[in-house]
This record gives sequence, structure tokens and C-alpha cells, in this order.
Amino acid sequence: MTDVLLACTKLSKDYRDGDHQLRVLDNVEITINSGEMLAVVGTSGSGKSTLLHLLGGLDKPSAGTVHFQGKDILSWSANQLADWRNQQLGFVYQFHHLLPEFNALENVAMPLLIGGLSARQAEQKAAEILKLVGLSARALHLPSELSGGERQRVAIARALVTDPALVLADEPTGNLDDETAQGIYELMLSLNQRLGTAFLIVTHDQTLAARLHRSLRLQQGRLVAGESA
Repeated sequence: MTDVLLACTKLSKDYRDGDHQLRVLDNVEITINSGEMLAVVGTSGSGKSTLLHLLGGLDKPSAGTVHFQGKDILSWSANQLADWRNQQLGFVYQFHHLLPEFNALENVAMPLLIGGLSARQAEQKAAEILKLVGLSARALHLPSELSGGERQRVAIARALVTDPALVLADEPTGNLDDETAQGIYELMLSLNQRLGTAFLIVTHDQTLAARLHRSLRLQQGRLVAGESA
């Protein structure tokens, strides 16, 4: 039996623009299974980031449902959503959003500290994850002392440090050159195989998306096609 991790049905999102109502997402239905790597491909303005915000409980849809392991996240309080994101989800963005005043180890440990782990335990776990992404030697460097690819590896380590069931990634290689982007995708594929973490990656890069288990296409807020990679 397939283990459904996250599912949305008839998900829609509207915004007001003066006297007009703009529909950014229109009846989107997606299911992602445990351990799966799913790409949602679309151009800028297609609704990809809005979709991730809704699936991650960062915004409320205008219509539709979002379920995680069969539970309706839209019925949860803000505190329940925050705990869920801290314990079950990891987030990776196009811009790494690392805290500039903290070194790589401290940045990666931050979600564990927020979750209540002791500083010693958090730094030990952060060091293990940094080793996994090949950055042990850079653990004490500030973000400003790291390359773009290294900063994104730190961001991925931070997303994985809580052992989440799912990582939501928004154009994780969009700000990198082709060679570095390829390395980041190789890293995510390797981590998926090693840890069994599911990834939902929104991207405009069809070539890289084709390497994942499955890909869907989002166009003007609607899913228009899907194919196995």
C-alpha cells in the first residue's frame, strides 16, 4: 500500500487587486508519497511559490484541502502549524536565507534549538548533517565566507537537521551557475536515497526536474500535465 505523505485537493488561491480578483492557483490536486522526489515545473508567475506556501501551512487557501499523513492541516492552530513545520518539514529557498551573524554550524543547529534541544545536542546533530553534505571543514565559517554552492548546502543541511519527512524546495538552484546547480541536485538525490526524505521541488529547469521520480507542470495556476521522470 502506498504511503501518502502530503495531499491537496481542489486547492485554489485568490488575491484582490483593486476591484479585481486574481486567481493564482486553480483547483490544484497533488499527492506526494513518503520518500518520493516530485518536481513541479513552471515559469515565473505560474503559482509555484504560492503552492509551496499553502502546502507548508504558511498561507491559507481560498478553497481546497491540505492533508499531511491523513490529517487536515487547515484545522490546526498557528502553534500546531509551527510545531509541525519545525518537526516534519524542511524548507530550502532560492536564496539561502542563512543568518549572516552565525556560522554554518550555528545556522544548521537553529531549528533544533527552536525545537527545544540543548545547545550541545543541537550542535552535535548539526555537525553530523554538515558532514553528510560535505561541509565539515567549513562548519565554523560565516555565510559571507562561503561560496554560493556552499551556502545552499548549508541551507539543505538546515532543512534536514530535524529529520523531516518532507523537504519543500523553492527554486533551490535558481541562483547558481549550471555546474553548481547540478551538484546541488546530485546532493539532494543522494540524500533522498540515503535518508528516505521526500522532496517536493518547484523549478523552471525541466532538465533537472526530469531526473526526479515524477514531475508535474504548473501553468497559470493550473496543473496541465504530468509525467514520470
